[in-house]
Amino acid sequence: MVHDLSKNVSVLNHYIAQLRDSEVQQDRMRFRENIKRCGQILAYEISKTFKYEESEVETPLGFADCKKMSQHLVIASILRAGLPFHQGFLSVLDEADNAFVSAYRKHHKDGTFEIDLQYLTCPNLEDSVLILGDAMLATGASIHKTIESLKSYGKPQKIHIATVIASTEGIKYIRRFHPKINIWACAIDDELTAKSYIVPGLGDAGDLSFGDKMQE
Repeated sequence: MVHDLSKNVSVLNHYIAQLRDSEVQQDRMRFRENIKRCGQILAYEISKTFKYEESEVETPLGFADCKKMSQHLVIASILRAGLPFHQGFLSVLDEADNAFVSAYRKHHKDGTFEIDLQYLTCPNLEDSVLILGDAMLATGASIHKTIESLKSYGKPQKIHIATVIASTEGIKYIRRFHPKINIWACAIDDELTAKSYIVPGLGDAGDLSFGDKMQE
């Protein structure tokens, strides 16, 4: 299932407007904070799908019937734009285990590219709920390769993909290979450029968060 949170009017729409605004983007700290806020809101929305168990909690004045999460959570993020996004998730789901992936586009002279996955650290995923976050879901190739690489760490009960901006094409690509995975996006755009960047998108989320990188 695909969840497009932009269809529901909320403060999230305001954060996305600021993330897209080329003038507001000049403030790196605000850009990172808004990416983090998107992670917090998505974490809350995804948490509605978790399993909970009844629990009696003792207060200073008596006992209260409460509900506690009863699943093992793992938050995985694709570096580097995923760092503030990851922090947003972790500030809400603070007891989750964590995984990190370094995956980037390795461009060729003919204009094509492949995904080069150079680093992966992950806890045991067996029977867990995995939330895989990437700030931008453009072609879907990075996320697909990451999911395939994570299979050696165990089989999760459920996988959620979370992103700030997704492309329609990237969503279709993911659903072709992983039809049972839930995709959560703060906004969905219809176009990709010839170089596979989302339009209108918001630019390079990694550069806007942490500064320009040298190109190979």
